[in-house]
Amino acid sequence: MNIKLKVGFRIKELRKQKNLSQEKLALKAEIDRTHMHSIEAGKTNVSIEILEKIANALEINIIELFKND
Repeated sequence: MNIKLKVGFRIKELRKQKNLSQEKLALKAEIDRTHMHSIEAGKTNVSIEILEKIANALEINIIELFKND
């Protein structure tokens, strides 16, 4: 599994733990919902700035996005 898929899967996992839809997380992170879908699906390269927005929206430290449980 490549890094884009791993990070996307982790974001999806954390989003579901917080009971957020893709749309709600995208709104909180101030990014487009279709971009959020592409990120979770591992279909796009994501910048560190976007990862920071997602982490903030999830109310977690950015390092949590890279943990492999």
